[in-house]
Amino acid sequence: MDLTLKIWRQENAKARGKFETYKVKGISEDASFLEMLDILNESIVDRVQLPIAFDHDCREGICGMCSLYINGRPHGPDEGITVCQMHMRNFKDGSTIVIEPWRARPFPVIKDLMVDRTALDTIIQAGGYVSVRTGGVPDANSIPIKKESADLAMDAASCIGCGACVATCKNASAMLFVSAKVSQMGLLPQGKIEAARRVQKMVSKMDELGFGNCTNTYACEAECPKDIKVTNIARMNRHFLGAKLGAQKMSG
Repeated sequence: MDLTLKIWRQENAKARGKFETYKVKGISEDASFLEMLDILNESIVDRVQLPIAFDHDCREGICGMCSLYINGRPHGPDEGITVCQMHMRNFKDGSTIVIEPWRARPFPVIKDLMVDRTALDTIIQAGGYVSVRTGGVPDANSIPIKKESADLAMDAASCIGCGACVATCKNASAMLFVSAKVSQMGLLPQGKIEAARRVQKMVSKMDELGFGNCTNTYACEAECPKDIKVTNIARMNRHFLGAKLGAQKMSG
């Protein structure tokens, strides 16, 4: 496959970025998207130029680092996968591919296609954990949990924190990410003790960091590589409202 690549190049967060055009030839349709970028970088280095910086780690779709905007879609044109899982057979020979970093104020560009997603970690640090004493590791069947709750918690826990939901939202909302993390703990007995405090702290931190409001367009769900459902957002809103009303009653 011969391709034309229009790739965003930016030295750092303060520098002005721009698209630069590159040509790659002889790319196998069985190559992954990141392998194609590796091949391009080898040719750039051979010309004694700086390679294109992009994030990657596991290349197995479980870490969320390979966050790229490809032809106007987070993680590219395929469904339910991350960039590292996508293969070049998703593109036609001779096509032009536009590659950009996430576009959101809370995700400043580090360099080229790399963005700083520390904001998501900061939200977790605000309350996305269980800190109360729950005893030693119990037998798996010693704490009765409804199968529906267990399934919903596991589905929410599959969120890898890649930020695609933020990147695709016109308001750069992190509601899908936060609601998934709130749900994965709040649905289980160990997480219910701190549920009210957790949801208030995480939502407050999300707002403080500059993420926008939910647009209710479901774009986040459509582009999520792990198929996280917007029903988590509705659940989080109910828990947040209940926590606020409970706090008002306590103070009154």
